[in-house]
Amino acid sequence: QVQLVESGGGLVQAGGSLRLSCAASGRSFSGYRMGWFRQAPGKEREFVAAISRNGGGTYYADSVKGRFTISRDNAKNTVNLQMNSLKPEDTAVYYCTAGTALIPNDYWGQGTQVTVSS
Repeated sequence: QVQLVESGGGLVQAGGSLRLSCAASGRSFSGYRMGWFRQAPGKEREFVAAISRNGGGTYYADSVKGRFTISRDNAKNTVNLQMNSLKPEDTAVYYCTAGTALIPNDYWGQGTQVTVSS
C-alpha cells in the first residue's frame, strides 16, 4: 500500500505556471512508477504524465507535451508536476497516482484543484 497526498493547486492566469507536488508514504516508493491524471468538470479522467521508477523515463499526453514536466525524488518520496504556459483547458482536478503499469493507476491521491483563468 502507498498513500498519496497532493498539494500545490490553485488559481492562475492563462500563460502562468504552477508546480504540483505529491508526497507518498507507505511501502517502497522507489518501487512504483508514478503518474498524474486530471479530470475536468463533465469530462472523463485523463492521463497527463508518468515517470519510471528511477526517473529516467517520462511520458506525457500530447495535450501537455512541451509544457508540463514530471519529476521525482526517491530520497524524499515525492513526485512533482511543473506546469508552464497554462491554458484554460488545463483546468481540472489533478490526481497523483502510483502503480506498476506503464501508466500507473493502482493507487490514487485525493486530488488538487487547478483553475486557469482566461
